[in-house]
Amino acid sequence: MAASLLSRRTALFLGVSKFNSFLPAVVQQTANYNPRPLWLNIKNPYIPNKESERTPEWQKTGKYERKLFGRYGSSSGVEPAKLWPSHARLEELMAEEKEWHPPIEVMLENIAARESEKEQKRMEREKIIAANMAKMPKMIADWKKQKREAKQKQREEKMKRDKLLAEARERFGYALDPRSAKFQEMVTEIEKEEKKKRKLLKRRKREEEQGSAAAESSQ
Repeated sequence: MAASLLSRRTALFLGVSKFNSFLPAVVQQTANYNPRPLWLNIKNPYIPNKESERTPEWQKTGKYERKLFGRYGSSSGVEPAKLWPSHARLEELMAEEKEWHPPIEVMLENIAARESEKEQKRMEREKIIAANMAKMPKMIADWKKQKREAKQKQREEKMKRDKLLAEARERFGYALDPRSAKFQEMVTEIEKEEKKKRKLLKRRKREEEQGSAAAESSQ
């Protein structure tokens, strides 16, 4: 019986050893870490002398006094009443609390206001999109009309240029460069002639209308 008990203990020890061999080294170190206790001189704590010029200014502040009292308690020699904030500081803390940590009702109201503003902007954006979509057919029709007019104008300009080039060939017996001064002079002359013809036709039409009006009045 003793032999069997010894064998079971040996197997258990070997199993634990194998299991530990599989653990990462970092885990083993963490498990075996035994930190040293924080050393505090409670009997003779260091209390800075505020009257001394050699004492740093940061050790004369209320913040450092609170630190001393938290570390040494009554041994620090700090009066707990001095650590309590003044009325002015309490009001500042309360104002900060209201600003940065408002009540749940105020937070809900702010969330509702933001959601309402977001919804309003979304509705306005949708209205603008709907209005633009309603204008889209007319905009497309206008664009197509402009394209047709531009193509028609190009065709008319090409026909006019070809006609002028044919006129120049007929007048001078050879083709002229449309950029030459001679061609430009011919174009100016032709335009003047056409202007005179239009004026003459307009005057004849006006005379005919006046004559027909006089004839109707005499009847």
